[in-house]
Amino acid sequence: MTAYPESRRDDVVETLHGRQIADPYRWLEDPDSTDTQDWVRRQNEFTQAELSSYPERAWFQATMSAILARPRAGVPVKKSGWYLVGRNDGTQAQDVVYVAESLDELLSSGRVLIDPNKLSEDGTDSLGTFTVSPDGKYFAYGINESGSDWTTFRLLDISTGTRVDDLVTEAKFCEATWLPDSSAYLYLHYPASGRNEGTETKSLAGGRLMLHTVGTPQSEDELVLSFPDNDQIFITPEVSNDDRYVVVHITEGTDPATRLWVYPITSDGLGEPVKVVDYFADQIEFVRMSGDQLVLRTDRDASRGRVVLGSLDGTFTDLIPESSGTLQAVRGTAAGLVTLSLVDAQPVLTLYGLDGSGARNVEVPGGAVVGVNASTKYDELFVGLSTTTDPTVSYAVSASSGGVRALPQLVRGSGGFTSPEVTVTRRVEPGREVPYFVISRSDLDFSSPRPTLLWGYGGFRVPILADYRPGWPAWLAAGGVLVIANLRGGGEYGSHWHDAGRLKNKQNVFDDFIAVAEHLRDTGVTTSEQLAIHGRSNGGLLMGAVITQRPDLFAVALPGVGVLDMLRFHLFTVGAAWASDYGHPDDASQFEDLVAYSPLHRLREGTSYPATLVVTGDHDDRVVPLHSHKFIAALQHAQSGPGPVLTRIEVNTGHGFGKPAAMVASEWADLLAFAAHHVGLRPPEQ
Repeated sequence: MTAYPESRRDDVVETLHGRQIADPYRWLEDPDSTDTQDWVRRQNEFTQAELSSYPERAWFQATMSAILARPRAGVPVKKSGWYLVGRNDGTQAQDVVYVAESLDELLSSGRVLIDPNKLSEDGTDSLGTFTVSPDGKYFAYGINESGSDWTTFRLLDISTGTRVDDLVTEAKFCEATWLPDSSAYLYLHYPASGRNEGTETKSLAGGRLMLHTVGTPQSEDELVLSFPDNDQIFITPEVSNDDRYVVVHITEGTDPATRLWVYPITSDGLGEPVKVVDYFADQIEFVRMSGDQLVLRTDRDASRGRVVLGSLDGTFTDLIPESSGTLQAVRGTAAGLVTLSLVDAQPVLTLYGLDGSGARNVEVPGGAVVGVNASTKYDELFVGLSTTTDPTVSYAVSASSGGVRALPQLVRGSGGFTSPEVTVTRRVEPGREVPYFVISRSDLDFSSPRPTLLWGYGGFRVPILADYRPGWPAWLAAGGVLVIANLRGGGEYGSHWHDAGRLKNKQNVFDDFIAVAEHLRDTGVTTSEQLAIHGRSNGGLLMGAVITQRPDLFAVALPGVGVLDMLRFHLFTVGAAWASDYGHPDDASQFEDLVAYSPLHRLREGTSYPATLVVTGDHDDRVVPLHSHKFIAALQHAQSGPGPVLTRIEVNTGHGFGKPAAMVASEWADLLAFAAHHVGLRPPEQ
C-alpha cells in the first residue's frame, strides 16, 4: 500500500434529512488555515516526487512547451471604428491586445493597446472582458487577479493608450455596457460579498446592476436594478443597436430561463422598464431591433431554438423557424443576421436578411466556432474556428455578399509545434444512442486496441465539440486516441437533451459516459487497461461519479477543478447557482438524488480505484478547491488498488481562465504524462 501524506480524519458527523453524514475532512474547507496550507504543500511535494519518476514526463513537458510556444491570435472585433485583436508571439504568459484603424493595418502590425503581462509580476493577472465606448474614445477592460472571477474595471484612452483616472471594483460576471452617449456604463456589482485576503469561499450575495458615470467615484454610482430577496438572480444588460433601449436579461442561477425587461433610454437617463417577459420559462436572448420590434433567439416551443420578432407586449412571431440544427447564437449585421447552429455537434454558419430570407451558409472549416464578432453597423464580421489540433483560425466575412477572406496574417511569427495530421470520425453508442467523436493520427489504424483518452462534460446546456484544447495535439502526437463524448445534459441537441441530464435525470449523464466507455472497449478501440478519462468543472464531477460507480472500467481518471461534494456545494461562492442543474441539498427529495451520486460520499474503503490525478487551483473562487481537497483525502484513505491517487494544486490560479501559458503547459504535461504512464502510451521518441 502506498504511504500517502497524512490527512487528519476528524469525528464530524451531521444529520441531513434524517441521514447521518460523516465529513472527516471538513477542516480542509478552510483554504487559508495553517493545517490546510501544510497539507497542500505535502501533497504537492508527494505528487511531484511521483511524477518526476515517470519517463514520459520529459517528452510531454517539451511537447507542451512547444505547443504553447506557437504564435497565435484571437478573433478580431470591430468596435466604434477600431479594429482590435489579441495576439501572442508564443513567449508571452498572456495575450496582448492590438488596435488599429483599419483591418489591413491590424494585419500588418497594429499598435499595442494593453499588455496584460505587465499587470502582475508572475503573469497570473489576466485581461477579462473589454468594450469600447460608442464614441470610440474609451477602452473599458476588466482585470481578473490570480484567475479569480472578481473583476476590476479600468479605462484607457484608445487614441493615446494612456490610462484614464477611473476605477470600478467588486464586479463579477459582466462587461462594461456603455450608454449611447459614452458618458457612463452598466456593470454588475457584488458589494455585500466582499473579497478576503486569501482564497475566496464565502457564499456570493446577489449582484446589483449599477450605472457608473466616467470620472466620478464609484460611491456615486446609480442603482438600476437589484433583487435583494433572491441572491440567485443574474442580470445581463445590452444596449439596442438603435440606441433606444437597455435590454436586460434576468436569469436565476444557471438556468437559461429568462425574464426580459426593456428600459427606454431618455435624455434624463433610463425610464421605467417595460416587462416584455416577466416569468421564468424559456431561454430568451436579445439580438437586435427590427423597427419597433425586438429580434430574439428563444427555445419557446422550439427545443432546438428559433429566431422570433418580439413585440413589447410579449407577443412572439417566427422569423427563422426551428430546424434540425441546434441554434447556438444569433448576431445582428448590417445586412441582417448571422446564425451559428450545430448539426450533429458540428458548426454551421448562415447569413440571413433581416426578414429571415436569403439563407446562405458560410463555408469556413473547423470543429468549433471560437467567436462570431458582428455589428449592425458594419457589413464586415469576423469568425474564428478551431480544430482539435490547432487553435483559432480567423476569417473576415461580408454579411451582404457572403464572401470569405482568411486572415492568417493575424498570427505574427512562426515556429513551435507542428500538429500531426489527424482523422476525425463520428460514432454512436447504440444502446443509449450517445454520439461521440474519435480522433487519431492519420497514420494509425485500429488493428489492435490503443491507449485512449475519453473527454466529457454533460451539463448546463454547454455543447461539447471537436474543438481545441492545448493537450489534445500532444496526446495525439504521442499516438494516443482522443474521444469526445456528447452526453445528455449538454447543449448539442437542444433543451430536451439538456433536461434529460439534469436534476432527477443527472444519472443519465454518468450512464451515457459509461456506455461510451464500454462501446470503445467492446468495439476494440481500447481496453479498460488502456482507457484514461478527463473532465473539468462539471466534467470533474463526471469523473468522480463514474469512477465511484464503475471503478473497474477505467485505468486512469483526471478530474479537474471538479464539483465533488454534492451535499455542500451550495454553501460556497457561486455554488448555489448550480442548483438549476443539480438540485438543492436543502430540498429533501433532491438531497436523495444528490447523495446517490455525490463522488465524495460514494467512496468505499477497500475498493480498487483507477490511478487518479486531481487538479485544482488554490484561488479557484468558482469551484472552490475544498471539493478536490476533501475528495483526494478520502480517495487516498479508501484506495486498495495499485494505482496512485494524487492531487496537483496550482498556486495563484483559479478555475482556469487567464492562466499563464507556462502554467498551462506544465499542468497538461503532468496530466498527460500521468495518463500515458498508466495506460501504456509511449511517446514516439521513447
